[in-house]
Amino acid sequence: MNRYPRNLRGYGPTPPNANWPNGAKIAVQFVLNYEEGGENSLLHGDEASEAFLSEIVGAAAWPGQRHWNMETIYEYGARAGFWRLHRLFVQAGVPVTVYGVATALARSPAQVRAMQQADWEIASHGLKWIEYKDFSPDQEKHHMEEAIRVHREVTGERPHGWYTGRCSVNTVDLAAQEGGFAYVADSYADDLPYWHHYDGHDQLIVPYTLDANDMRFANGGFTNGEEFFLYLRDAFDCLYREGGEGRARMLSIGLHCRLAGRPGRAEGLKRFLDHARAHEGVWFATRLDIARHWAATHPFAAGERPSQMDRGAFVERFGSIYEHSPWVAER
Repeated sequence: MNRYPRNLRGYGPTPPNANWPNGAKIAVQFVLNYEEGGENSLLHGDEASEAFLSEIVGAAAWPGQRHWNMETIYEYGARAGFWRLHRLFVQAGVPVTVYGVATALARSPAQVRAMQQADWEIASHGLKWIEYKDFSPDQEKHHMEEAIRVHREVTGERPHGWYTGRCSVNTVDLAAQEGGFAYVADSYADDLPYWHHYDGHDQLIVPYTLDANDMRFANGGFTNGEEFFLYLRDAFDCLYREGGEGRARMLSIGLHCRLAGRPGRAEGLKRFLDHARAHEGVWFATRLDIARHWAATHPFAAGERPSQMDRGAFVERFGSIYEHSPWVAER
């Protein structure tokens, strides 16, 4: 049979009650992507320079050449942007999840120490900040295993969360097969976590965001910090109102050191932090906090799905549904 693999129904009109701690109306979660030092570069053994998520509009990869401007834009993220955002969140007392590219973390020991001293979660953002769409499953699996190994060496423990970002259609299934992740974030499919079943593995998905994300400064979306603030504020206000109606949701906000870490953008982020912190019933959490809460409150529940049964199981289960005539189910 040609089975359609996507799930377009989700939770439908009646999503589960999130039951956030202390009756919170909304869970707010900040991600800081740490990619600087893990991007495409001849220095990293890649065939071309980086072209993604920078200040250079319409940037293209340069095969066989280093791109000095691109490299220094990424360097800004590690040298200045990270520390500005670190100060902002530490002073606000708001937790952060870092999506750390393993090779980038390995090149930034001072930043890793600062993350750990702030008690931030450090999830894995893959081995390198590169495209994985053309990797074979075995090649991508090898990179995933190497990312976990390097992450453990750099931080002292394996990552509990995974997000490739520039992923392939195999990424989520490979992470589920690996078996050691409390959550995978390579999805944008919902406002709440949900379960993904693959090859005997029940994997929790904590969806991420590309809209409430500073990447839109690099792709023609936001042009200044005020626009960023207004979008985040409106997303928060909508979900906060829904939470007050008994439909608590999760707001993920994506940041990059070299983007939101610029002064004119950090001010918009600070205004949003002040706005969100002024409300009661807000749970500021790491993604691991959310994953552990969801797994405890809404554990995976196996159920029969006719569309996933093979022919024999389907006929056995439904063969008597019409006048005990298996031919109906067989057809």
